Amino acid sequence: MRRLFPVTEETAARTPEATGDANATGVRTPGAGGGARAGGGADLVDREWALDELAAAYAYPEPGPGGREPWLRANMVSTLDGAAQHDGRSRPISSDADMRIFGTLRGLADVVIVGAETVRQEGYRPARAREAFAEARRTAGQPPAPAVAVVSASLELDFSLPLFTSPLTPTILLTGAAAAPDRIAAAEKAGVRVVVAGDGMGVDPARAVRGLAELGLTRLLSEGGPRLLGQLIAADVLDELCLTVSPMLTAGDAQRIAGGPSVPVPRRFALASLLEEAGFLFGRYRRT
Repeated sequence: MRRLFPVTEETAARTPEATGDANATGVRTPGAGGGARAGGGADLVDREWALDELAAAYAYPEPGPGGREPWLRANMVSTLDGAAQHDGRSRPISSDADMRIFGTLRGLADVVIVGAETVRQEGYRPARAREAFAEARRTAGQPPAPAVAVVSASLELDFSLPLFTSPLTPTILLTGAAAAPDRIAAAEKAGVRVVVAGDGMGVDPARAVRGLAELGLTRLLSEGGPRLLGQLIAADVLDELCLTVSPMLTAGDAQRIAGGPSVPVPRRFALASLLEEAGFLFGRYRRT
């Protein structure tokens, strides 16, 4: 993996092209501690990044004087022709590096927000505790694993699944005030924490963000799917998009990363960082 952006003057000065070592481009150069960064110039050399380096690259913003404010990022993958999935799942267009970043983002988050349809399609299970992030999470006052918050209007979910009955951190259900009482009761019986975040059947994204923040969950990560991401964009609550561009073409009629009606004015985001491995591009974009 190598960093393409941002590039410092020191990094540029130490690239193989700048030093005249044309054979060094593919050399992996782990630093101290089995992969720690060996200096600014190591960024443009293809090497395996340690998890602590990825965690630093994707760290949430530091709290301000008034405390930590909610920060909502989404993590999505797309092919070159705009498909967010193949045969209904995202894994076929992903890579090992993409999954390392996927795991890193979970390791940093308080809660993973996901739509009910994605839970069904991808076979979601509880988030796992990972030893690599254990100490950092303890220091940050986080539980061993992030909670999963499922967004659902109908609550047509199987509450006997491990996601609901045996998570390390209790699963949260975000729904509207008009949700069926018997389904809410079934969720609560399974140990799910129900958060009402809308006046009708659906969920108001802004209320969902506030509701999670009131539970002390401010480092927010959404993994989609496309319908949910479209709702977050329309509500203008998305702070950051972590987008993997997969060097694949699928054709067909697969969904884009965001669905739903278009917004009146496109939302402008700025590139914060860009990594590359094996042709996969890992961009991080923040609202301007």
